[in-house]
Amino acid sequence: MSATETINLGSPTPAPAGDPSYPISLTTKAVGAVKLAIEEEGLADPTGLRVAVVGGGCSGYSYALDFSDEFDEEDLSMDFAGLTVVMDPHSAQLLSGTEIDYVETLQKKGFVFNNPNATRTCGCGSSFS
Repeated sequence: MSATETINLGSPTPAPAGDPSYPISLTTKAVGAVKLAIEEEGLADPTGLRVAVVGGGCSGYSYALDFSDEFDEEDLSMDFAGLTVVMDPHSAQLLSGTEIDYVETLQKKGFVFNNPNATRTCGCGSSFS
């Protein structure tokens, strides 16, 4: 199987052997918000969440969240209360130790990345360096 070939989420790659911890964590609120969005969008099972870091944004990198039902064989797959989360190895390095939360306030509604590796973040919190 080539590095660009995709496989169904029905057989995800487990976390690396010998490393019981995931590179990221999701709060209960974040997991609930993703599951609700999957349900509201009417997406078929198994639909998971792809977490990634992409180049761009005002601080150098941007966080990216997207629904996914496929992944590359190199991707890391994690389970959070029945929600499958996948990410590529490069993103996993940049997000190591990051907690993803979901907040709803009078001023803001959405996902928040608490990334201990970020040396600088933008005002909106969606990009970092």
